[in-house]
Amino acid sequence: MDQLNHKKDASGHLSASALSQALLLIGPFREVVTFKEAPLAGPLSENDLGIIKEGGIVVDSSGVIVATGLFTALQEMYKGRSDCKYCPTTADQVLLPGFIDAHTHILFAGSRARDYSLRLAGKSYLQIAQSGGGIMETVRATRQAADTALLNALQQRLIKLQGAGVTTVEVKSGYGLSVSQELRMLRLLKTLSHMPELDFMEVVPTCLAAHINPPDSGLVKNSDYLKELSLDLLPQIKAEGLAKRVDIFVEDTAFTLREARTYLGCAKALGFDLTVHADQFTPGAAQLAVEMKAVSADHLEAVTQKGIEALADSKTVATVLPGASLGLGIPMAPARKLLDAGCILALASDWNPGSAPMGDLLTQASLMGAYQQLNMAETLAAITFRAAAALGLTDRGRLKAGLFADMQAYNVKDYREILYHQGQLRPAIIWKKSKPYDQ
Repeated sequence: MDQLNHKKDASGHLSASALSQALLLIGPFREVVTFKEAPLAGPLSENDLGIIKEGGIVVDSSGVIVATGLFTALQEMYKGRSDCKYCPTTADQVLLPGFIDAHTHILFAGSRARDYSLRLAGKSYLQIAQSGGGIMETVRATRQAADTALLNALQQRLIKLQGAGVTTVEVKSGYGLSVSQELRMLRLLKTLSHMPELDFMEVVPTCLAAHINPPDSGLVKNSDYLKELSLDLLPQIKAEGLAKRVDIFVEDTAFTLREARTYLGCAKALGFDLTVHADQFTPGAAQLAVEMKAVSADHLEAVTQKGIEALADSKTVATVLPGASLGLGIPMAPARKLLDAGCILALASDWNPGSAPMGDLLTQASLMGAYQQLNMAETLAAITFRAAAALGLTDRGRLKAGLFADMQAYNVKDYREILYHQGQLRPAIIWKKSKPYDQ
């Protein structure tokens, strides 16, 4: 986008030629958490937060950050400028980037409360799936639901995420599981860009038609189902611009490593970015994700040391999903080991009707931080700029000149209060590309 290519001066601020649009100076904030120079991979410390105390931020009318710094210095720099308006804060607040939820399945109908009850009674996720429950229960409900019902339910979930500070969310298909139904789901996602009530939420669609081979597909072999997707579905998605990302579930109840390799190769040849449901119950797919140069490998509860080393030696983001561990009652992915090995660690909610029904990103991040001994910088990075990397996005997730002004302010004096309250705090104001939304 043109506005992200403005030249900057030696101080890192946008040049005078870039300032033809109306500007807005917002502040002061007790703290501005910028992550301005934080590394993309490996462990972090408090210094990597890039905190500006008594800071402010200047944004332009196209939604791009022009400058961050001490509020008094910014005030002096822009005083007397007719193109710059001042937007004062009304309380002691901390400003930080908007959250990014990089893995969700929130386009669905129905409930899987029965599955949850069975798990509490001792049945495993795999046992429930093998007995005809699990994903197919949601597939049947989703296929039967009217478009308006699906969109209304999706809107409510997006509004909930928005109110919790999420400004970008990935949403997968995968509950259609036929060429026509998967196209239907992705076309519904495309309609969201025309809904003004969702101006403060950006949706990144992903094709997960390779969730499982549905029993009613008429194709006994997984390879035949994946071939149908490769020949009949993916080219149509490309032609209509419905998604730029393709995912596959590699697991005993879904697809093998060999099957996934062939399918991902077809998707890659068509120009799709790749992501993989990897190592949730059995290991091996993390290495496949690296081999295929996938943008991310998601889940990783069962990842081995070899998988960790492969991820650390690659640009593939390790996306951990504590919501699935909470929903299934299984150990969390080894986030601490992944970080210490030098991986890029992102964290997402995995909000779905079966294994991760909570859908609260900040609560899940707070709990994983406690159980995996992630410090606050590492936890917040995993749901901001490192989560952006899991979606292949470089234009958000930090508060620095040239990036989108996707940000949120909390009515606290100290950023540590946000994770300390384990998801119970909500932002007072959210900005999507500098446009404010008051809670």
